[in-house]
Amino acid sequence: MLYPIFSVVAVLIFIVLALGFSRPATFRVERSISIKAPPAAIYAILSDFRQSECWSPWEKKDLNMKKIFGGPASGKGATYEWDGDKNVGHGRQEIVDVVPNSKIVIQLDFFRPFQGTNTVEFLLEPAGDSTTFRWVMYGPTNFIVRVLCFNMDKMIGTDFEIGLANLKAHLEK
Repeated sequence: MLYPIFSVVAVLIFIVLALGFSRPATFRVERSISIKAPPAAIYAILSDFRQSECWSPWEKKDLNMKKIFGGPASGKGATYEWDGDKNVGHGRQEIVDVVPNSKIVIQLDFFRPFQGTNTVEFLLEPAGDSTTFRWVMYGPTNFIVRVLCFNMDKMIGTDFEIGLANLKAHLEK
């Protein structure tokens, strides 16, 4: 009587473990856009978290979210912590490295709805009278996320595309 139940449970456990171990332990999401603006103009906006309202897709998802800015106004050491509804959660980001007008590296910590630490890179490359802006996010994928088969590219790729379009529209107006 118990043998069939144990067999089913064992098969289910095997399936969960197989799913978790068969999925990648890291993820990477990347999107890019060409913006008719010099790298310095784009860098000035991206390196100042207070200017996120003009382009970030998450700023419009919860208009009542609490925001705390810390450190310098822009550049290395600048921080931005937010706490909002289920659409934006709770997290913190800090600019940890910069190459002026070329690269910004951000440590992104999520506290809610899930915990995790990822890296975000904003990469700017001059291209004639335009700049190619690449937005990259990468980090570890925990076992539960792998078991549930979350696709990070599908989860945040569309938001990246919206943010890129917002930034382009803001700078090219």
